[in-house]
Amino acid sequence: MAAASDKLLPALAAAFLCCALARVAQCGGGAPQNYTSMFSFGDSLTDTGNLLVSSPLSNHIVGRYPYGITYFHRPTGRCSDGRLVVDFLAQAFGLPLLPPYLQAKGKDLRRGVNFAVGGATAMDPPFFQEIGASDKLWTNLSLSVQLGWFEQLKPSLCNSTKKCKEYFSKSLFLVGEIGGNDYNYAFFKGKTLDDAKTYVPTVAGAVTDATEVTKSSRMLRHCLFPRTIPSPLVVNNCSSQQRLIKAGATHLVVPGNLPMGCSSAYLTLHPGRNSSAYDSAGCLKTYNDFAQHHNAVLQQKLQALRAKYPQARIMYADYYGAAMSFAKNPKQFGFTQGPLRTCCGGGGPYNFNPKASCGVRGSSVCTDPSAYANWDGVHLTEAAYHAIADSILNGPYTSPRLL
Repeated sequence: MAAASDKLLPALAAAFLCCALARVAQCGGGAPQNYTSMFSFGDSLTDTGNLLVSSPLSNHIVGRYPYGITYFHRPTGRCSDGRLVVDFLAQAFGLPLLPPYLQAKGKDLRRGVNFAVGGATAMDPPFFQEIGASDKLWTNLSLSVQLGWFEQLKPSLCNSTKKCKEYFSKSLFLVGEIGGNDYNYAFFKGKTLDDAKTYVPTVAGAVTDATEVTKSSRMLRHCLFPRTIPSPLVVNNCSSQQRLIKAGATHLVVPGNLPMGCSSAYLTLHPGRNSSAYDSAGCLKTYNDFAQHHNAVLQQKLQALRAKYPQARIMYADYYGAAMSFAKNPKQFGFTQGPLRTCCGGGGPYNFNPKASCGVRGSSVCTDPSAYANWDGVHLTEAAYHAIADSILNGPYTSPRLL
């Protein structure tokens, strides 16, 4: 009986998620909100291919097998086996999957585009030079640069203030998740949790600035680091005073950070000294507490923005809470292999080995990614992102509610 129950749970979970995401075509039903376009910013949790063409890391592992095996059946630049939260949101609202901006030349982008870049940060490179972590950066295409791309694209979407307000009032803006890498780079450089806590107000502020100011606040940050000369691209991106909300954006989703203490990379590289360092799900308490601290500060700043712009619908997406729901109850979501062990990796207690990471020699991939929440030690599987997307669309993890 128990064996039959174990086999039935994944099927029931998949059916529940599919029908809860009724906006996706194969489950039927129509989108409850008439978004005509969608624009997203962020890092590898949202990037659909920009990293692959943006830097000397063009041969990055996300461009190799087995990335993309589940849905696309080929690598697309997504840091997963398949679709991401942004993909499920686009499909839920009847929109096409958002093309990566750097691969969209000549395409009609009036229905949306993805500016997110894997490895991107909320802060600009001078911040990391100041804290001694610039050598850890994957990319200098930070949030401010992505917002600069948005400004460059705007004239092709609308050509007057009135038309832009009308156009963007029917658009959904996904601003993040971003900020996690700001802390990752600091931690992997040896910074302590206490060090990182001093960065939180600035990092969270950079995220909320993105919903209000696209560039001017970044120039101020460069002025705070006079010893560093920003690149011409970043200087150019700091010249405008345009605002997302002033442009007409009225629907903005701003996600918080995931529970980093449940990441097999952190569990492997920063193990606890004893059992008391772990919670009931097996995650590191201190790093999860830190992620919650960032999210609390972010929510406070978003609340201030709501008061300033009552005409805008600024929604906080609780990625942390959504992910912890399946970290604590993995079998209810079909994750029969648990929430912590990776599907694709190079061995060890969590199947994470930084010397044999997913996509390189010495690693292997599981036969059923949907049985895992953790894909490669840093990123999640399509099944886990599906669960988060469902929680955002239909569950209690968006405030105010998205639907």
